[in-house]
Amino acid sequence: MQPLQIKKMREHAAVPVRSTAGSAGLDLAACLEKPVTIAPGERALIPSGIAVGLLEDTVGLVFARSGLSVKKGIALANGVGVIDSDYTGEILVGLLNTSKEAYTVMPGERIAQLVVMPVLPLPVEEVEELKDTQRGAGGFGSTGRI
Repeated sequence: MQPLQIKKMREHAAVPVRSTAGSAGLDLAACLEKPVTIAPGERALIPSGIAVGLLEDTVGLVFARSGLSVKKGIALANGVGVIDSDYTGEILVGLLNTSKEAYTVMPGERIAQLVVMPVLPLPVEEVEELKDTQRGAGGFGSTGRI
């Protein structure tokens, strides 16, 4: 398997690692000169200091760290970040403070996780009808209790 190429974009950047052998994601750390405080309900764009060289037909997905999100209310501003395989710039992480208390991001703190996944780049075809399925167009709650 070909390794994921990582390029440091800032001198003090941390090359991401998996916390355990079974971790799906690589921990992204805040590459900051000084701490950044995010007020309740506010957002901040935090640099990771790194860029990645993704393989063709892969995508880098940036997810929140569950402990930071659940315990401190620090989530990703865009839900999930998407890094296209042809993007080679620095990964920036948009954080959103959903708590009622200010949160200070410290230099080097693990703020998100990067998961690399395959992409199926299907061609697009417009059609008049889609095939019938058991569920059909049934939406929220159509398969049981919400």
